[in-house]
Amino acid sequence: MPWRWILAYVAATFFAFPQPIGDDFVLDLGLVLAPVAPALLLVALRGVAPGRALRVGFVAGWLAHAALLHWAYVATVSYGHAPVIAGVLAPFGMALYPALFIAGFAGVAGLLAQRGLANPFLLAAAWVTFEWLRSWVLTGFGWGTLGYAWHAGTSFTAALAGVYGLSFLVVWLGALISRPVSKWLPRAALLLVGAHAALALTYDSVLEGQHIPLSDGKRIRVAALQGNIDQDAKWTPEAFEDTLQAYEDLTRRAAADGAQLIAWPETAVPAPLAIPELHDRIADLAREVKTPLVVGAIGVDFDAQGRPIAHYDSAFVFSHEGVLLDRYDKTHLVPFGEYLPLRPLLGSFIRAIATGSIANDVSAGEGVRAIDVPLANGESIRVGIPICYELIFPDLVRRFAADRAEILVGITNDAWYGRTGSPHQFLAMTALRSAETALPGVRAANTGVSALIGADGRAFARTRIFERDLLVGDVELPAEPPLTPYAAYGDRFAHACAVATVLASCFALLRGRKQS
Repeated sequence: MPWRWILAYVAATFFAFPQPIGDDFVLDLGLVLAPVAPALLLVALRGVAPGRALRVGFVAGWLAHAALLHWAYVATVSYGHAPVIAGVLAPFGMALYPALFIAGFAGVAGLLAQRGLANPFLLAAAWVTFEWLRSWVLTGFGWGTLGYAWHAGTSFTAALAGVYGLSFLVVWLGALISRPVSKWLPRAALLLVGAHAALALTYDSVLEGQHIPLSDGKRIRVAALQGNIDQDAKWTPEAFEDTLQAYEDLTRRAAADGAQLIAWPETAVPAPLAIPELHDRIADLAREVKTPLVVGAIGVDFDAQGRPIAHYDSAFVFSHEGVLLDRYDKTHLVPFGEYLPLRPLLGSFIRAIATGSIANDVSAGEGVRAIDVPLANGESIRVGIPICYELIFPDLVRRFAADRAEILVGITNDAWYGRTGSPHQFLAMTALRSAETALPGVRAANTGVSALIGADGRAFARTRIFERDLLVGDVELPAEPPLTPYAAYGDRFAHACAVATVLASCFALLRGRKQS
């Protein structure tokens, strides 16, 4: 095993994503280190046969993603109350899944190199292919998708091809710097990077023009509440009243600051809103502040006899008149967190750690859809409300835009992750969803990072982590929802990369080994 290159790849991957240094500083080196990571992996694979390349890629991907997923220790031990050994093993267990896809890329890269076909474009296409597969195989898990490391200032590429377009550019550059360079490659690299920068600046300037003086001047003042409720106390009866009072106080403060739409985090109300007294209390609050509320709580379905038959991780939308307008149920759940796969086989050994106050699995909602919300001024706004885990799936979130959403209101509870890099990386993913769809965003997180995000994917206001706080600010809405190429067509670019990868691999197999 080429250990020095593998370990260098692990370090570059880890620091390519936002990592906190103390309480007040986040180290974000992705623009520099993101291309370095695949370059180091490709160096580790140089001269390695496809079979061994699979093994090298698996080990490298396993260690790199175990480092990125270090927050799993906090989730399992600090809040899941599992034994320490389970917490130590958790990141390595979770990392097995992405490691399989890094191994797949490495195997294809080894095959292409052996046949003399490993040019930067095909290597970048192969990387995107396996990242895209990782986003949906066995329900998918896209944490650590390399394009997220370039979350800052990349709205043009994100709007065109989503996070996979960014991954393509990152790996293409990494492949260039990993190999002996011919005379024409530096010029081609400079030309293409320059063209991308020019297009990105042009596109960003157009969005910047929409960000302040829109053609019809439509804007909305929104609020994100951050209650900072400790995860251990959240579901206890003793903390229930204090939790509600905290969010009620924040709501009144937000309304006094002119908020026209107020977002509470995921499961901010740690109980079913089917309880009449609880429903009435939230409705009365919305009526009091004369402001629509998006409230995270538990949704329940009942049978004909009034018995609960399903529980959901839900967002309840109350009008400024206190009427419950609609309920959106989270559609993409966290395996082993909100439900247990293969429950008949595994149920006696493992339990889902995030089921909160209910004993059984959380149920999935019927599908992604946006919700019309009337405002107190007589206007209305169409809102997409991705809930927590859904925000890491670009194709899922872009369906809110396809359903004519004008704003994304992401609600989440990141208390599970403690003071790790996870909340900051999650914010980067959430911001990229706005860049992909050209829709402004609100991120309401229980313990942070909460944020207000422009249509260009830049978070222009954010909270500190683990502090009770609120954000109130204006976001500009498009005159018409600007259906970006990515929002309209989804992962077509990734599909094209997959076709190219399959064709190149088949050709390589038929071509035979390159003669030296």
